Amino acid sequence: MGESFHEQLRRDSRFLKSDRRLDTELVDKLILQLNRIYPQVLTDKEATKFRDLDVPTCIRLAELLSHLQEKGEEACQEFYRALHLHVEEVYFSLPTRLRLRESGDPVDPVTSLTDRYVLNDRSPLFFLSCFSVAVGVALLYYYGESREVSGSSSALGLAALGLGRKVREVLIWYTEDGK
Repeated sequence: MGESFHEQLRRDSRFLKSDRRLDTELVDKLILQLNRIYPQVLTDKEATKFRDLDVPTCIRLAELLSHLQEKGEEACQEFYRALHLHVEEVYFSLPTRLRLRESGDPVDPVTSLTDRYVLNDRSPLFFLSCFSVAVGVALLYYYGESREVSGSSSALGLAALGLGRKVREVLIWYTEDGK
């Protein structure tokens, strides 16, 4: 079994305090999540103290983390749930999460589910090129069938102007073939 959430929070505290993605709004969301959903972790009085805007965000976050560590294992676990819910990119970049992912331990079922359903990790340009090829084949098929009826092969020849040399030669050959 892996290390406890209390130990993980102790290790991740330095990273969380220095991460600039945790701004005032996100820290307030985390505090409200802990207060409203898990009032046994953070009471109303404690939440009001940690949401004081007169205190800089980095100090409020440091006090919140030390307070949660004092509360124990359950409080630390609920903090990680709130962090995962509201700030996923920070959650997955935590040092303990990265170490778990590198070691290959199947501790986090959420990441394994999302990894399983990733079908294509290529760029959008790859998708656009595949889609363009499919549209090109559909145009060839469509205009090939209707060429005898409407004489629209000249439109296909004009469509070849913006394409590459090889594709242009094929399209022009195709349009001149029927004449």
